[in-house]
Amino acid sequence: MSALDLGREAINRDDIQAKFEELKHSLDGTAEAARTPALAGGIVVLAVLVALAFMLGRRRGRAGRTVVEVRRV
Repeated sequence: MSALDLGREAINRDDIQAKFEELKHSLDGTAEAARTPALAGGIVVLAVLVALAFMLGRRRGRAGRTVVEVRRV
């Protein structure tokens, strides 16, 4: 049984190419819509990491600070 026996047309290269183009155009909008929130989320995560590194470095710098007291005799 072929596609022609069932009353359907045969699928050719142009049909497949047209369907791929249709899918491509619908996915382009979806990808663009998802890109903006992902970029914003990445920036927020980067800012949190920089702030965390700053705070940890600041704390370590305070803990390692040596106080030298000089007295004259």
